[in-house]
Amino acid sequence: MSRDKLTEREANSYSPLTLAFLGDSVYDTLIREHLLRMANMPVAKLHSAKIRLVCAEFQSKAYDVVAEQLSEHELAVLKRGRNATGNTVPKHADAAEYRRATALECLFGYLYLTGSNERIYELFEIIINSDINNNEQIGV
Repeated sequence: MSRDKLTEREANSYSPLTLAFLGDSVYDTLIREHLLRMANMPVAKLHSAKIRLVCAEFQSKAYDVVAEQLSEHELAVLKRGRNATGNTVPKHADAAEYRRATALECLFGYLYLTGSNERIYELFEIIINSDINNNEQIGV
């Protein structure tokens, strides 16, 4: 299995939903690590806090936070993810929130494939340090 980073062209050849599939795990891992480093607490409590930060509602708000920080190309990737069709919306989220959450995951997947790890961390820090994330929300 090759770990070589993809060119922008190669990464763009993947569908937005495929990029979101990967980006979901990238974002989830960042959240888990963040929570673990914040407090040593029981796994059940970590899981509850994680659920609040990976849900469509939170990711939709994070979309707004990062959108204004993106390059033109990154914004195009984000919008491509938002406009992807084929999403089945879970019962606990509305369609607009879910599409915006998918867009955020698409961007994280794209950045991961292109080897833009530093940019992933920059955007994650912007999200995690924003007003949408406060200690009350994550239960720490």
